[in-house]
Amino acid sequence: NGQIVGDVAYSVAEHSLLVEQIFQRLTPKATPAQRLTALLHDAPEYVIGDMITPFKAAIGTPYKKIESLLQEAVHIRFGLPAELPIGIAQSIKRADRMAAYLEATELAGFSDTDAGKLFPKPRGTPKGIDLTPLSPEKATRSFLTMSASEA
Repeated sequence: NGQIVGDVAYSVAEHSLLVEQIFQRLTPKATPAQRLTALLHDAPEYVIGDMITPFKAAIGTPYKKIESLLQEAVHIRFGLPAELPIGIAQSIKRADRMAAYLEATELAGFSDTDAGKLFPKPRGTPKGIDLTPLSPEKATRSFLTMSASEA
């Protein structure tokens, strides 16, 4: 939830940029619209805030329904399909899991063993991605630049 080792927080914008970067590596033939979809995968958090996965799971179906409706609205706003093809949705989810693992082990101070207790390291998780936290201003600029270039 943005809490990392060091003096700065890690934003949803940075996480979204990382997911898009990993998605692009996993799906090199992805269209700009599909890349934008990956970038916007956590867009409902703009409205409801960034909640950690265990909290979302505890709320269950009501949370998932609200999140789904918000995601559909964002997709429609950006000219994307309200409902994603299964393969694209799965690739974005895989990239999201990889990003979460990298963030936990490279930013939040989890050891590989401790991270593995909470969620297994996804096979094929890329190496060599720069996860240096950005200032809020730079993260915002990077996110907006990426979203404009994919739109």
